[in-house]
Amino acid sequence: MTIMFSQVSDMQQIEQVAALASDIWHEYYITLITREQITYMVDKYQSVPAIEQQIQSEGYTYYLMQNGSTPVGYLAFKQEDGKMFLSKFYVAQEHRGKGYASKADAFLEQLCAESGLSRIWLTVNRDNRSSIAVYEKKGFRKVREQVADIGSGFVMDDFVMEKELVPQSV
Repeated sequence: MTIMFSQVSDMQQIEQVAALASDIWHEYYITLITREQITYMVDKYQSVPAIEQQIQSEGYTYYLMQNGSTPVGYLAFKQEDGKMFLSKFYVAQEHRGKGYASKADAFLEQLCAESGLSRIWLTVNRDNRSSIAVYEKKGFRKVREQVADIGSGFVMDDFVMEKELVPQSV
């Protein structure tokens, strides 16, 4: 398995991420939230215009994860307060359980080390047991719970998880 992380920088890549997002969200989240909320969240946060806005003016960096030329997932993050906020990390269904989370975790830790960031934090749906288990295995711990109103009568009911990074010795 040769995983490559390609920074998303052009419209073709943004469209690829948006298509991946729609497929993954509609497949994965149907057991956790309603179809209406999935559609709303994909349109609001993972559509081409939303991703473009996040990259151009909200400080997010997106990476497409590929095995050779095959897209297997994507991630997005931004730096804030000396930490990395991992906003999005998704792997397509047919590629789960193949070690991509470990590769992504190592990649993110390397980026944090290069940028002098001390922690990675994220939010995860509190009923998303499989993802929570993966994050815990990677060293994340639950630090609090939060309910965020995202509009149109929908909320995100999440755990905030955080991983403290061990400083790299020089």
